[in-house]
Amino acid sequence: MGKKGKKEKGRGAEKTAAKMERKVSKRSRKEEEDLEALIAHFQTLDATRTQIVETPCPPPSPRLHASLSAHPEKDELILFGGEYFNGQKTFVYNELYVYNIKKDTWTKVEIPNPPPRRCAHQAVVVPQGGGQLWVFGGEFASPDGEQFYHYKDLWVLHLATKTWEQVRSTGGPSGRSGHRMVAWKKQLILFGGFHESTRDYIYYNDVYAFNLDTFSWSRLSPSGAGPTPRSGCQMSVTPQGGIVIYGGYSKQRVKKDVDRGTQHSDMYLLQPEDGKEGSWRWTRINPAGAKPTPRSGFSVAVTPNHQTLLFGGVCDEEEEESLEGDFLNDLHFYDATRNRWFTGQLKGPKSEKRKRRRGKKAEPEGPDRQEHGGTSAQEPLEVVREVVTEDGTVITIKQMFATPGPAGKPQSNEEDSPDEVGGPVVEPSPRSNAMLAVKHGRLYLYGGMFEAGDRQITLSDLYCLDLQKMQEWTALVEMDPGTQEWLEESDSEEDSNEGEGTEDEDSGESDKEAGGECGACAHQGQQETHGPAAPEPRALHQTSTSGVTSLPKP
Repeated sequence: MGKKGKKEKGRGAEKTAAKMERKVSKRSRKEEEDLEALIAHFQTLDATRTQIVETPCPPPSPRLHASLSAHPEKDELILFGGEYFNGQKTFVYNELYVYNIKKDTWTKVEIPNPPPRRCAHQAVVVPQGGGQLWVFGGEFASPDGEQFYHYKDLWVLHLATKTWEQVRSTGGPSGRSGHRMVAWKKQLILFGGFHESTRDYIYYNDVYAFNLDTFSWSRLSPSGAGPTPRSGCQMSVTPQGGIVIYGGYSKQRVKKDVDRGTQHSDMYLLQPEDGKEGSWRWTRINPAGAKPTPRSGFSVAVTPNHQTLLFGGVCDEEEEESLEGDFLNDLHFYDATRNRWFTGQLKGPKSEKRKRRRGKKAEPEGPDRQEHGGTSAQEPLEVVREVVTEDGTVITIKQMFATPGPAGKPQSNEEDSPDEVGGPVVEPSPRSNAMLAVKHGRLYLYGGMFEAGDRQITLSDLYCLDLQKMQEWTALVEMDPGTQEWLEESDSEEDSNEGEGTEDEDSGESDKEAGGECGACAHQGQQETHGPAAPEPRALHQTSTSGVTSLPKP
């Protein structure tokens, strides 16, 4: 009897998770069936496309929870999907845009039989067959943002032929948002995410592998204690062949109609076990260095030297009936080889004086520069600002600005301000759920969101940062957040219709094609927005905002 009881106790957590998943699945089935008809209608409209149409266009309209990927062979970035919320209605997209880096031009590419509209999905590029973009999962929401449909489909965009293909294979992950996916050897490895209905939700910590040769799914069962269920975490492949999981977001019910969110800051390594085909193990790791403050809605990319780059996000301050956050625009780098975090510190614009000082030994470049000290009158000016996290911790963020004036001229007190030192500082505004991609050693950042009072600002700007020089951001596309339409709940239906017409004109979609607010909007990870009694953060965009109901996603 004792042995039997011990065995059942060990399986308790697994049984509870399975029971919760069945409960959520049953309650959400009806509302997802309602949305399936709307999704089918959209697909009928998409089916009218019979040929590939490429149209030069202005930069895409504001959105978040999209995916931005670097073409493996061409100097191009690929933007797919996403969502936009105007205060009353959410629009979900399945548009495909291509940004030509050398020409600085955008092209809208319409391809027959695309995936249904979605946000908070995951996209991974692999070099096979001239380049492939693999897309899994994500979500669609009703126009009123009250119902969510979570996809479990897998698609591949063949970049060489510009054709979409749905890959049907059994045994894959359940429908979800806020999950993470990476390319590992000839496989796609997927972790975590969440699923929610109107009344229930569940977070995952399961791991799946999709074989790119056999087109088959398998669920992995790593040994060791792994991460707790979560969405919107960092997932990246290390130079040693392991996979790192950092942070993320989850929530749990503390009492009826009251949920409490958790911004995770723990870190795990998933790696194959030596000599055991298909066997993996979890190991908890504790990196040294300047670790990022706890946050959700951060964005992730991998640098040319295989360091993982983390940008921005939001630090939540959660009360029983409200959720507010401080948005960030800081950079952090994780070096798996040294198991160490570094703060991304910019040097500032290169001054004329520094150009003439060629006789001196060059200063180290890149994200590791903060380990080297020493300043002089001729070296960049260090400017320090402080950010207070949700737990009251004061975090110091340092930036470097070039020294002003011609060589040999003493610096006056009036010349100490950053604006006078190098002109206005160019950098992305603090935000969550931005889209990142790295190409030729340059980091590209598109869109995202932040909150101003009760208003959610969705961005469409584009920035670039040279990761080798680490000097300054370059604004490729700018936008004035003050010009963005925002419809208050008290606005009349007539105003709402007018607003929808404006958005439809900008996005090229009719009211019938517009989707609902992405449930992940208030989710973590690569996206979200919060407000009173806000829903959980979505794994793709786990960001918190005051006064706006939304969830974090990736």
